[in-house]
Amino acid sequence: MTAIGIYGSAGRMGRAITDAIEAAGAQLAGGVDAGDDPAPLATTADVLVDFSTPSALEAHLAAARAAGTGIVVGTTGLSPRHQSLIDEAALDIAVLQTGNTSLGVTLLGILVREAAARLGPDWDVEIVEMHHRHKVDAPSGTALLLGEAAAKGRGSSLAELRVDSRAGLVGSRSEGTIGFASLRGGSVIGDHSVIFAGEGERIELNHRGDDRSIFARGAVRAALWLADQPAGRYRMGDVLGL
Repeated sequence: MTAIGIYGSAGRMGRAITDAIEAAGAQLAGGVDAGDDPAPLATTADVLVDFSTPSALEAHLAAARAAGTGIVVGTTGLSPRHQSLIDEAALDIAVLQTGNTSLGVTLLGILVREAAARLGPDWDVEIVEMHHRHKVDAPSGTALLLGEAAAKGRGSSLAELRVDSRAGLVGSRSEGTIGFASLRGGSVIGDHSVIFAGEGERIELNHRGDDRSIFARGAVRAALWLADQPAGRYRMGDVLGL
């Protein structure tokens, strides 16, 4: 039986993952939170899941790397430096990093990439996301994931095409850019829409998360899959064989 350890176990996602581990027939190796030493859990778990904070990620990766334990990183709001740390850790252990562990969002990302690859730059791309009032990062990790999928479909990088806000901008929309709009309010779990707008027609690809358990179930499935993988950097699409 695979033993899964949780970094950020006291948070909402941590508690949901605890329930999902039991439902999946796996074993909970334990959990740690801010101020706890992450090393002991890394040595007892077969695989780790991190839904804590960006500031804790470096210590969690170091503990996982020292113990030789794979880790699923679902923490959002990561900086380029965090991504570099993940790249370094993936040289020694299996690391799966994603902005969203939902299996539905994973498939949506594939659809967005395929649509962007087949529609020309005259089709404008806008990504709209809404989350609960307590979410601290914007755009959401999922919105960025979808933006990266669209940019990849167009043979470019999100850094080159990204426009986070049009407030204060003067002039018409630049062709080929990928726009983001972030809404915050109430208790919304997570709504994402990718809009491809052409002349006289529009395609909208949507995903709505109604229950936090969808992310927890996806995280556990990813952890169970990752436990058997060699060192390297993985994505949720790998879990589904996409």
